[in-house]
Amino acid sequence: MRAVKLCVLALALGAGLCGCRKEKTGTGAVETAPEEGTGKETAMGVTIQWLGHASFKIRHEDDIIYIDPWKLQDSPHDATLVLVSHSHYDHYSPQDIAKVSGPETKLIASADVVAKQNSGEAITNGLTIELENVRLTGVAAYNPNKQFHPKANNWVGFVIELGSKRLYYAGDTDLTAEMKALKGIDVALLPVGGTYTMDAAAATEAVKSIKPKVAIPYHWGDIVGGRNDAEGFTNAAECDTKILTPGQTFSVE
Repeated sequence: MRAVKLCVLALALGAGLCGCRKEKTGTGAVETAPEEGTGKETAMGVTIQWLGHASFKIRHEDDIIYIDPWKLQDSPHDATLVLVSHSHYDHYSPQDIAKVSGPETKLIASADVVAKQNSGEAITNGLTIELENVRLTGVAAYNPNKQFHPKANNWVGFVIELGSKRLYYAGDTDLTAEMKALKGIDVALLPVGGTYTMDAAAATEAVKSIKPKVAIPYHWGDIVGGRNDAEGFTNAAECDTKILTPGQTFSVE
């Protein structure tokens, strides 16, 4: 009888421990990424935070990537990688790069940014750079029929591969042949403000070729473009879309 009681007690304790372990995993995921929901895929997946205009912060496991940081309010010094598409002041900001950089931060950017910063590694259209947990490929970013972003400047967007996810950040560009050729993109970050970049109609055409799972508009709300441009794009795009407000985070599923 004593042996039976001990067995029952052991089973009860075992079930309790398993229950605690399972609950801890779920709670941990929420604490790690409270805006992203629960579950291992969310906690260990990719999150994209729009910082306003053309700036993004991307998290994947231990990697924190900033793209074209500009007008940042804080100085977290938490970047493992900074990407800069070109040297216009609203994309290349040495002060904002300094705010996010630490001793081990790596900079990958267009050649003119690397020259001005006197540090980093240059990336060009079609060039792939393999890092420990990130794979980057440069994509040409230019205006075919406008003078703001000449193709000869070799400015870029980025295909960013993190785990099984492929993200595309277009940079300052109109719709181009190089963009249309992209395939297998999970999330496309596309400018919609017009004037210096694609407008909502051109971005709508872009997703017809790229066929991303989700598209997020940017380059609106500052300098040029408004929420109506973002909404025009999301209403017309033939894919899922998400309009972010500055500081809002999107979890890639």
